[in-house]
Amino acid sequence: MSAVVCPLCHHRHSLLFCQDKRRHYFQCQQCQLVFADRATLLSSEQELAQYQLHQNDLADQGYRQFLQRLATPLLGMLPDKELDGLDFGCGPGPLLAKMLTEAGHNMAVWDPFFAKDDTALLRQYDFICCSEAIEHFVNPAQEWSLWLRLLKADGILAIMTKRYTSAAAFANWHYKNDPTHVSFFAEDTFAYLARRDGFVLQVVDKDVVLLQRNH
Repeated sequence: MSAVVCPLCHHRHSLLFCQDKRRHYFQCQQCQLVFADRATLLSSEQELAQYQLHQNDLADQGYRQFLQRLATPLLGMLPDKELDGLDFGCGPGPLLAKMLTEAGHNMAVWDPFFAKDDTALLRQYDFICCSEAIEHFVNPAQEWSLWLRLLKADGILAIMTKRYTSAAAFANWHYKNDPTHVSFFAEDTFAYLARRDGFVLQVVDKDVVLLQRNH
């Protein structure tokens, strides 16, 4: 297959990285994003049907504990005062926003399927959270550019997504088998974005990164 354009950094040199029975996956040679063949994308209706299978209950203590792995390090970086935050891609149960509200912050939510209130995208925020959503972005350059506009000069991006480590591991990785997962990040991908766009990157865990704007 010929090289294809990266949907994150628009570099014109992305090569076949892996293939399975369902899809081909390409790797950008500049930012290292791995992305699924765009010919295999689900329709919006199919995508929504997949999301509706998820059970994200606001009262689920296990789900709360899972999200705490993002919330705790984020809260540790924020100054001790009330701030404005956005839970981007909050899904049908915006528990992360609820947790951060409980911690004393003003939270807005936005999701293309479950909370499409575009007035939330007309102001700036001290921090933006994206938990288990960035891997669903078909054109991540679009959302990333939006975040750059929405984030204040010293703001923080808090992102949770499982990161791939190698081609061998990717080939046997269950995470890629979800048909709604189409963009896969490596640590190097976040490092590239941090260098390019003026962030300090903090790798918190195998699936959590914090990026603080330094200009």
